[in-house]
Amino acid sequence: MKWSKVQSTRFQKSNTGIIGRVLLVAWMLFFLFQSCEEAPKKEVETETQPNVLFIAVDDLNDWVGCLQGHPQVQTPNIDRLATSGTLFTNAHTQSPICNPSRTSVLTGYRPSTTGIYGLSPWIREVPELKDLVTLPQYFSTNGYKTYSTGKIFHGGYGRGKQDTEFDSLGPSSGVKKQPPRKLAGETPGGNNPWVDWGDFGLKDEDVQDWEVANWAVDVLESRPEGPYFLGVGFFLPHVPLYAPTKEFEKYPKDSIQMPPMLADDREDTPRASWYNHWDVPEPRWKWFQEKDQDTLFVQAYLAAISFMDRQLGRVLDALEENGQAENTIIVLWSDHGFHLGEKEISGKNTLWERSTRVPLIFAGKGIGVGQKTNEPVELLDIYPTLNELCGMPEKEDLEGHSLVPFLKDAKATRPWPAITTNNWNNHAVRTKEWRYIRYADGSEELYDLRKDPNEWTNLIGRPEYRSKADSLAAWLPKENRLPYTGDFQRVLEYRDEGIFWQGKPIGSSDPIPGMD
Repeated sequence: MKWSKVQSTRFQKSNTGIIGRVLLVAWMLFFLFQSCEEAPKKEVETETQPNVLFIAVDDLNDWVGCLQGHPQVQTPNIDRLATSGTLFTNAHTQSPICNPSRTSVLTGYRPSTTGIYGLSPWIREVPELKDLVTLPQYFSTNGYKTYSTGKIFHGGYGRGKQDTEFDSLGPSSGVKKQPPRKLAGETPGGNNPWVDWGDFGLKDEDVQDWEVANWAVDVLESRPEGPYFLGVGFFLPHVPLYAPTKEFEKYPKDSIQMPPMLADDREDTPRASWYNHWDVPEPRWKWFQEKDQDTLFVQAYLAAISFMDRQLGRVLDALEENGQAENTIIVLWSDHGFHLGEKEISGKNTLWERSTRVPLIFAGKGIGVGQKTNEPVELLDIYPTLNELCGMPEKEDLEGHSLVPFLKDAKATRPWPAITTNNWNNHAVRTKEWRYIRYADGSEELYDLRKDPNEWTNLIGRPEYRSKADSLAAWLPKENRLPYTGDFQRVLEYRDEGIFWQGKPIGSSDPIPGMD
């Protein structure tokens, strides 16, 4: 099917069901009032319908205490949230880049279904997608008051004058204060002003995430009438990695432990693995080492994580103090991971573990405490999970699967792997033990994560693993919509005349940018 036909069917089914239920309820209330004039007016029962605290974090990989991604990271508030609920230790994004990941989470569809692969477009600017019912809109339709602050959708998406994603908007995300000159000096890939890191004497109030947390705390302290949906989007640890000095002091430069890396790690990966991050502003790790910036970059990433975690703690404390915690569901997730030298790069835009694995935690009303599971799950599962937890009408067109069975019993299992898509027809399939990758040109990778957790040995060329690769390939998406190109931000195209990155051709013998 073409997307327009699929979308039309899904949208009609979803709205027909909602309208039908609304009419049925209205008719029943009319009949009740006509039958018994003295009967008291029935109010909507909101006491048992939980509130939702929806916490998104930008560019946070598994460097979280409870995920043991880095031995030195200090994240006491994420860790206490995990202890109070259910932790998914094998959760993966649908796309290792902001816009398509967040679009997937908030619409319930895979990037391969929508065609949103790059930093643009915004769904409301695409005729075939503009009427999609996003997660906050679905909650609003079903009686929730919706609030948002920080980064929930990518960039300024969802915050325009014509946007109706949320009822109430707080401060946006971003960078509040920058140094006079880049601390890291000139960086390759265009010397992007945001590709920077380091300590220049900031205080808490100099960082935008502090403002975001302030607004969320104010909302919670007002004890809003329920049910409500409060989205809180933290920007850090997205670049630039600026955090208050006291966060840097937690990680002395001379004691920083670097992540495990293998020299020439890309020798057994296909050339197509470079196409998804062909020419990006994040430097290759070779540059970091040559400029003695590698340790500083890791230090700044850790400092940014700890500052974000501290702001999260303020929000969690406000929820505890307002007396509504027992009737609130909390979900915390990151839109994708981030490389700090692994696979010879920095940044995201890959189909490996460092870029796809993310924190995912549910806590609160009706959720098992102190649980964790290693079953492969997806961020796509958040939408149907929240719907079920909040007693909402089932939205049948969603492509994810509810995680409620795991929230009741962490020993639950399910047959589906986690699938990540990075640009058109490039996919990774992640099970409990394996990662299989296939690129648009047909090249492949296969990793046995039981023996090779760092994904250093690509097994695809060994005949004895062919059947395993084929069995995993059966899970690849059958529908792969061509990309909306927009302004070509991080969009890779396979055209009849060749391969194009952000609208520019890639020659078969072109040197890999930043690696010469």
